Amino acid sequence: MSKNLTFYIILFFTTISLSLQAQEGKFVASVSKNKLGVNQRLKIEYTINKQGADNFTPPNFKNFRIVGGPSQSISQSYINGVVTFSQSYTYILQPKRKGEFNLPPGSIEIEGETIQSNVIKIIVLDAVELPKNPNDPNYIASQNIHLVAEVSKSRPYVGEGLYLEYRLYFSENVGIYDNAITESPQYNGFWNQEIKNTGTPVKQGSYNGEKYRYAVLHKALLIPTKSGKLTIDPMKMDIVVAVPTGRVDFFGNLITKQVRREFSSAKKTISVKTLPLKNKPENFNGAVGQFSFDVALSKQILKANESSQISVAVKGKGNLKLFELPKVETPKELEVYQPERKEKISITSTGLKGSITDNYTVVPEYKGKYKIPSVSFSYFDPKKKVYQTINSDDMYVQVLEGKELTSNSNNIPITKQNIQVTGNDFRYIQTKSEFNKINKSDFFKSTLFYLLLIISILSIPVVILFNRKKEERDRDVAGNKRRLADKLAKKYLSEAQKQLGHKEAFYESLERALHNYLKAKLKVETSDISKDKITGLLEKRNVDSDTINEFISVLNDCDFARYTPIDSVQMNQEFDKAKQIITQLDKQL
Repeated sequence: MSKNLTFYIILFFTTISLSLQAQEGKFVASVSKNKLGVNQRLKIEYTINKQGADNFTPPNFKNFRIVGGPSQSISQSYINGVVTFSQSYTYILQPKRKGEFNLPPGSIEIEGETIQSNVIKIIVLDAVELPKNPNDPNYIASQNIHLVAEVSKSRPYVGEGLYLEYRLYFSENVGIYDNAITESPQYNGFWNQEIKNTGTPVKQGSYNGEKYRYAVLHKALLIPTKSGKLTIDPMKMDIVVAVPTGRVDFFGNLITKQVRREFSSAKKTISVKTLPLKNKPENFNGAVGQFSFDVALSKQILKANESSQISVAVKGKGNLKLFELPKVETPKELEVYQPERKEKISITSTGLKGSITDNYTVVPEYKGKYKIPSVSFSYFDPKKKVYQTINSDDMYVQVLEGKELTSNSNNIPITKQNIQVTGNDFRYIQTKSEFNKINKSDFFKSTLFYLLLIISILSIPVVILFNRKKEERDRDVAGNKRRLADKLAKKYLSEAQKQLGHKEAFYESLERALHNYLKAKLKVETSDISKDKITGLLEKRNVDSDTINEFISVLNDCDFARYTPIDSVQMNQEFDKAKQIITQLDKQL
């Protein structure tokens, strides 16, 4: 061994030792579950993240019986320059009686100092029904996967928005291969709007005090339209779960079994509060939230037949789509058209946000000065729990030029009638007509006629050449089979190709693609059969042994690669290998 190599090895281990010594020692206690039946068991683990710890002292488990342990494990890794170390002490406990208990801290000595772990609260309930076979895959799946509906508010007011999220919690003990919503939830008594979910990233969280991973499957904004107890019906899903069997393969990897099981969220009851009657304004029309209100006039000085715009706008956050804006009252001498509604609303996790505006077109005909009375808008603020009223200022329109108002023989003022809009505003009587000569030319012997004729003649040899190429390609039986097989391989491997670079997702997609291909070609379910049975099925179909061995090799690589470091180059090689295997199989099946 050269001196340089020896130097680098010593330097490497020195660096690891210094990194581990530089870490701040943390001693943490964690449990498999915080809530359990008196006839169930839990696992408690004490973990120190720094080397050199010794003399571990467990707490007094006076309300629990030790049924397993202590077992000790040590792990150390060096990844991308980051050194991690873990030393754990594990016990299996069973409660002696019901109640709420605090597990005291354990202690350990490190560098002459004694440090303690955290205290953990455990809730022990009545005995639960245990299955006859605790290793039943369906039972394991039901204990490790939970479909839960989460709401941001459980007691909103009528008209107050709340945020609904359906989460799928799953522990690290199981894997999920496929899922589909079989029954969507119903929102009776709610105005609802689905919030688009951009992907389903997996996050870390907790369920019933235990650590879980979860993914958000569905999000919606709900606004209750009536008071009382409103029920959100469950969402139901079919999920394919990979459950550990307790056995390992040749490489020591855990063997799993896939089971399909239906999961359902619990019914969710929302207690909707009635809006208070005390101090409720007469003009209140259902607006709930936090708003601003504005009424504006685009022009105040006009000539006859000129137009002005009155805009009535509400901005803010709340149930913007569920109430009407107040109406503007104008003198009868002003012609006012039906308002044009403009909405600029976005959906957020806290409700609807934006603005709604009614634009009125006003056209005066008679000279004079006219008053447009103030407009009031009332809403209920659920945060302050009070009604708010906003009043606009009086506005005036002054018409400088125009006809004078006259009276009839009975001295009754002439008033204008409301305009009936028929689709075309400001329609006038046409007093003049203009006639233009229609120049009409025949298509026969026109420029277009000769152009189309030439194109038709020139296209004949192109069509003949195309047909000859098509006939040659149809006669190429081997080539057609190859192209069809390549197309089939791309179809099944498309999802795996999207996951290139993401190790776990890529190999799960690759394995699923191979199983789906066999399922389609052999008309069998392959999710729960062994590689030996797959080999037997392919041999019965006269597939040569080299192709079968290559196919089984790719399946083994999928299992092995999830637990070993793999780079992008190796994943691309595995993808090309799988594509080639599917192409070869398709030629022989």
